[in-house]
Amino acid sequence: MGKVEFIALMALLMALNALAIDIMLPGLQEIGASLGVENENHRQYVISAYLIGFACAQLFYGPISDRFGRRKPMLFGLAIYAVSSLFAILVPSFAALLALRFIQGVGSAATRVITVSIVRDVFGGRAMAEVMSLIMMVFMVVPVMAPGTGQVVMLFGEWHLIFIFMAVMTVVVGTWMYIRLPETLHPEDVRPFTARSILGGFRIVLTDRVALCYTLASTFIFGGLFGFINSAQQIYVGIYGLGVWFPLAFAGVAAFMALSSFVNSRLVGRFGMRRLSHGALLGFLTVNTIWLVLTLLWPTHLPFAIFIVIFALTMFQFGWIGSNFNSLAMEPLGHVAGTASSVLGFMGTAGGTVIGAIIGQSFNGTSLPLVIGFFTLSVIGLIFVLIAEHGKLFQPHNKPV
Repeated sequence: MGKVEFIALMALLMALNALAIDIMLPGLQEIGASLGVENENHRQYVISAYLIGFACAQLFYGPISDRFGRRKPMLFGLAIYAVSSLFAILVPSFAALLALRFIQGVGSAATRVITVSIVRDVFGGRAMAEVMSLIMMVFMVVPVMAPGTGQVVMLFGEWHLIFIFMAVMTVVVGTWMYIRLPETLHPEDVRPFTARSILGGFRIVLTDRVALCYTLASTFIFGGLFGFINSAQQIYVGIYGLGVWFPLAFAGVAAFMALSSFVNSRLVGRFGMRRLSHGALLGFLTVNTIWLVLTLLWPTHLPFAIFIVIFALTMFQFGWIGSNFNSLAMEPLGHVAGTASSVLGFMGTAGGTVIGAIIGQSFNGTSLPLVIGFFTLSVIGLIFVLIAEHGKLFQPHNKPV
């Protein structure tokens, strides 16, 4: 498999997770009406149930893939994803749908954990950061297209078609992987699937200062993104009155993040992960500080033009931070890549979800809680990076590839 095909396949595997979240947004109202959900906020459980299953299952796929290889556990997870999607069209109640969304999340967790493990099996150092940036670029296109795709799918029928679409996409991507992707786990890295081995792998991950601190930094910064997702509609529609233009604004920011990931992929081989991500983190903090000061001083809410420009700049920095921090966390853990991806993925998803929920629930009719959240989380992220690097930023640890 060539590099381009490899990146495309890995990106689509990871994109199945984003698809399961964003494609649901246009159908939440119809799902609620169809299954008798009276409280509008309860419709959000369709997203939450999936994320809970997605977060919890990540702890298991890593040790399993370190013992049995990457292919079989990935294909097993994809099968769970596809079957639960098909069964969702037959649900008699909202509770049953939530149960199946949880199961769908359990299957989708394989795409997060094992994909990162596969990339780490094949690449290391700056090469891994470059590949992950390109994967994230394609991955970020999904939030641009998924809501519109869901809306188009529903033009041909009810919300059930969305789940059929997800099942078909999973079968297509799974078949591609089955035919073209060989096993990537090196024989010398196979670990026994025992409680002692698994706990030992967890200990290796959690006691590695660099891996742990970069994961915690990434967790808090991703918490800001989750906080935005939770309150995006209230800000764009409630505050700025975008109405039907809300998906366009949402897509524009996601496209900016995809551009950022592409630029990072072009530069990381020359400048290194630390220099780029540390510079982006300081830029992230600077822009968020300006954003907070303007929000506090402005008599009402910021004009939309100013808000969207500042937010786009923030998300551009975020695009450089995400893929590089993930690569830096995985770099010292190649011999336990599956377990490491499990632990780090669980921490990032579960922690980010909780932090994002706190920010989202703090919405008070203004963008101030979101801005305070971004500023605070950027400071916390910087603290963890300083701990990881013994207080010294911009120190190259890898040679160019």
